[in-house]
Amino acid sequence: PYALGPESFYNGSDGAGGFASGGAFFNNNYVDFGGGFYAWSGWSVSNVTDVATPGFANQFAAYNLPAGGGSDGSAFFGVAFSFSPGDATIVLPDGLQPQSVRITNTTYAALSMRDGDAFAKKFGGLSGNDPDYFKLIITGLDTGGTPVGSVEFYLADYRFEQNELDYIVSAWTTVDLGSLADARRLSFALESTDVGPFGINTPTYFALDNLVLVPEPAAGLLSALALLLARRAHRRVAGSRR
Repeated sequence: PYALGPESFYNGSDGAGGFASGGAFFNNNYVDFGGGFYAWSGWSVSNVTDVATPGFANQFAAYNLPAGGGSDGSAFFGVAFSFSPGDATIVLPDGLQPQSVRITNTTYAALSMRDGDAFAKKFGGLSGNDPDYFKLIITGLDTGGTPVGSVEFYLADYRFEQNELDYIVSAWTTVDLGSLADARRLSFALESTDVGPFGINTPTYFALDNLVLVPEPAAGLLSALALLLARRAHRRVAGSRR
C-alpha cells in the first residue's frame, strides 16, 4: 500500500482486507459495486496534501495547515472512515503496548464543520453559539474483546461560552494512549452533535500518524534478564581462559 504516486492513496481496492505497519495490523473493508461505484471503511494510506478543497472527492487529505501532509514531514499517513464504532481497528503486535499517536482531522470533515455542506451543518450554527462537537473515542480491548479503557480526543469543540475559543483541529496533535497499556487491539469511534435519522451527519473521518508502541514491562524485564545472563556467561568464559 505504500507504493503510492504523488497525491494518491490506497483504499483497499485490491481486497486485501487491511495492511500492516510497524507490526500492527490496520483493517480495511472494500466493496466494489461495479460501474465505478465502491465503498470502503476502516483504514486507508494516503499522501494527499489538499487542505483547501471541500467535499467527498477530497476524503483522503489530512487537515494539517498550512501545507498538509503527514506528521513531522512523514511521507504517508492513515485515514480512517468509521461510521459505526469498530469500523476502524488496529491489532497490536505481541509484546508491545500503545504509548501515543498523532491525530488530526481530514480536510473533508474539517471544511464540512467549518462551512457546512449539503448533508452536515456548520458548527456553531448561524449564531455561532450552538455547542457542537466532534469527538474521537479510542477504546482498548484485551484478547477476549473486553474493554480495558478508553481515550477521548475532540476533533472540534464549540462548547465554549466565548466563541473565539471554539476550534477545529487543524494540525497533528499528540494523543496519550498510556492508559490503554493492557490493550491488544484499538477500536475507534466518532461522536458528533450533528446527528440525523441515519446517524452522524458530520463526515466520520480522521487522520492518524506516528503510532508509538513500546515494549510491555514483562517483555522489557525478560530482555534485561537475558542480557544480564549473557553478560555473566561471557565473564565466566573470559575468566576460565585466564
